[in-house]
Amino acid sequence: MLLAAPAAAQGVNESIGTWRLACVQDRMTDRSTCTLLHAQPAERSTPGSPSLALEIIDRGGRLVPAVTARDLSLDNAARGLLAIAGTAQIRFPPNPMIEMPCGLEGRSLVCAPRAADAARAEQELAAADKVLVRVVATGGMGSTAEPMELPLARTRDALTRFRALVPPGSAAPDSPAVEPRELLNRFRQMFN
Repeated sequence: MLLAAPAAAQGVNESIGTWRLACVQDRMTDRSTCTLLHAQPAERSTPGSPSLALEIIDRGGRLVPAVTARDLSLDNAARGLLAIAGTAQIRFPPNPMIEMPCGLEGRSLVCAPRAADAARAEQELAAADKVLVRVVATGGMGSTAEPMELPLARTRDALTRFRALVPPGSAAPDSPAVEPRELLNRFRQMFN
């Protein structure tokens, strides 16, 4: 998720282990936004579907893993459909898998842990040396049977640096729960 950050964060573009931290300032509003993404895609792009990223987002003050596709357009509507009928599965071996429901946040697809799984996801992310990611869509859309394995390095350092730029409470509020019918209506409006 793009997060509001202090003005000092503008222009940050750093590699920290397997993570990329970037902060940019909107010249119209003077607000800075920061993202912390894994250097490799969680799922590679295909024609009509942009790649999916493993991203660290703030959920209720916790830094948790999420699978995202940012700034969707009509050309990549297939990714937006995951918001209606998709989940991401994430696993930090040897721990059990965590299911992350997908939804639309503005024009972005975000698959994030449920509130009940957030503490566990945050803790396992910080300690892991690898992660398995798979996106599952009903009707056979999207994913392959084999999960993508991504190495993790210096995650604690990346989380510390991100938190220094984006303090707790500066994140956009969580989106309220939305019924599938409402998601479909929002999806239609997004591309009209």
